[in-house]
Amino acid sequence: MDRRGFLKFTAGAGTAVAAGGLAAPAIAQGSSRVLKFVPQSNLANFDPIWGTQYVVRNASQLVWDTLYGMDSKLVAKRQMVEGEEVSADGLTWTFKLRPGLKFHDGAPVLSRDVVASINRWSQRDPMGLMIRAVQKELSVVDDRSFKWVLSRPYPKMLLALGKVGTPCCFIMPERLANTDPFKQVTEYVGSGPMKFVRADWKPGAIAAFEKFADYVPRKEQAEWWSGGKVIHFDRIEWVIMPDPATASAALQSGEIDWWESPVPDLVPLLRRNRNVRLDIADPLGNIGAFRLNHLHPPFNDVRMRRAVQMALSQEDYMRAVVGSDDKLWKSIPGFFTPGTPLYTEAGGDILKGKRDFDKAKALLKDAGYSGQPVTCLVAQDQPALKAMGEVTADLLKRLGMNVDFVATDWGTVGQRRASRNPPGQGGWGMFHTWHAGADCATPVGNIAIRTSGEKAWFGWPDNAAVEKDIASWYNAKTLDEEKAIIDRVNRGGMEHVTYIPTGFYLAYQAWRASVSGVNNGPLPWFWNVKKA
Repeated sequence: MDRRGFLKFTAGAGTAVAAGGLAAPAIAQGSSRVLKFVPQSNLANFDPIWGTQYVVRNASQLVWDTLYGMDSKLVAKRQMVEGEEVSADGLTWTFKLRPGLKFHDGAPVLSRDVVASINRWSQRDPMGLMIRAVQKELSVVDDRSFKWVLSRPYPKMLLALGKVGTPCCFIMPERLANTDPFKQVTEYVGSGPMKFVRADWKPGAIAAFEKFADYVPRKEQAEWWSGGKVIHFDRIEWVIMPDPATASAALQSGEIDWWESPVPDLVPLLRRNRNVRLDIADPLGNIGAFRLNHLHPPFNDVRMRRAVQMALSQEDYMRAVVGSDDKLWKSIPGFFTPGTPLYTEAGGDILKGKRDFDKAKALLKDAGYSGQPVTCLVAQDQPALKAMGEVTADLLKRLGMNVDFVATDWGTVGQRRASRNPPGQGGWGMFHTWHAGADCATPVGNIAIRTSGEKAWFGWPDNAAVEKDIASWYNAKTLDEEKAIIDRVNRGGMEHVTYIPTGFYLAYQAWRASVSGVNNGPLPWFWNVKKA
C-alpha cells in the first residue's frame, strides 16, 4: 500500500521524544521479564467472537493464534497454516497446518478444532457470512488438513482468515468452538504465545498473561500480525487505569512500562520526561463513529438520521477528542481511510460546509419527531468516546431532541449495544465508537458499512443496494473497478445514513525508554518487544 499520503499528513505530528525528568528508582522499574501495560480500556469480557471490542481483540492475539496474519501492506501471510492448495476452478480450498501446534492444555491443534473455530467465527463475521452463503462443505481431511468446498469462487478467502478487523478467525479447541457464537466462552485455552491467567483476572483492575513454553514461532520476521511472534517476557500484565492522570504518573515513575492511549492533554507533560518515549500509535489513524439504532424510533426513520447528519460538526467532535493540534485530525465525509487507494468522498457533501440547524429541525418536524428519548450510551472510561458523547448531548439538545444520557463504562456499552430491545426496555438509540484506519481501508474489515439487516453490525442497518455493491467489490478485477464500486458504496451509505463519521484522528502511544521494539500499527504488537 502507498502510505506516502499518510506520512505527509502525519509528519511532525508525533516523534519519539525525551527531555527532562529524573530516572525512576530501580525498585519502580520492575523486572525485565515482566511487562506492565495499560490498555485502552478494561477487559470486561474475553470472547473475541461474541463481541467486537478492540480491547478484546488485542488481548486475544496473545492467547489465540490465527490461520493467517496480516502484514503492514495488508497482505495475509501464513501463520498456523503450512500451505494451501486451490483447485483450478477456485471452488475447493485445501489447507494444511504447521506441525507441532499445541493448545495451552497440552493437546495438539487438530483440523477438527480449526473446522469448529471457523464455523463459530463465520456466523458472526461479515466476510464469514459471505463465505457461508457459497459454502458447500467444510470438513476434516486428516489431523493436519481440512477442506473448504464452495459453490462459487471467493478470491479474498485469505484476507477473510487473516484480517485484523473484528471478529478475527481465532482458533480454539473444538469444545470451546462449539459454543453458541451468541454466547460467551467460559474457558480461555488457546495456542498463541501467551496463556491467560484466569486466576489473576480482576475486571477493572488487572488481566495477566504468562508465556507459553511450547509455542513455536514462525521463522519469518514479525510484521504486524504475521511472522515470528517472539515474546521476551515471562509475564505481561494489563493494568487497568481509567484515569489518565494516574496512568501518566505511573508511566513517568516507572510503575508501568507502556501506555496504549495517552490523552492529548498530557502529551506535553510526557514529552518533557527523558525516560518516556512518544509516537503516533498508528499512521492509518481512526475514524470516529456516531452509531445509530435503525430498529427503533427515532432513528428507524432515515429523515431523523439525516437531520443529525446535516447538523453534526466534525470539527466540534475532533477538537473535543484531540484538542487544538490540527495535525492530529481532519474532516472525513466518507467511510474509508484517508490516503488509502479506495478513499472517496462521493455523496459526502452533506458533512461539509456550514451546519444547517434550521433545516435539520424542519426535517425532524417533518418526520414527526415527538420527543422520544434518544438513549445515548457513552463510555466514561474511554476519553475519546466520553468527549464525543458530550458533544452529542449538546448537539441533540440544540436540535430539540430529548436526550437520555447513559454514562457508563466501555464494557457495559459492549454488552448493551447487542440488545435489540427498544431503548426504554434495555436497548439504546446511539453509541459512540471508533474504527481503526486499517479496518476501513477496504470493505474487508469495515464492518460498520455493512447494511445486511439482522446480520449487520450493532444498529442493524438494512439496505439491499449497498449490500449488493459491497458484494460486487469482492469480484472486482482492477483497482479502477474497485474505486467505482466504493464510490457507490460511500454514496449509498451516506444517503442511508448507515452511521455518521465524526472525523479522522491520530492517537499517541507512550512507553518507557527502557522498553524497545515498540512498533506502530492498528493494535499493540507484543512480539519482539524487550525491556532493559
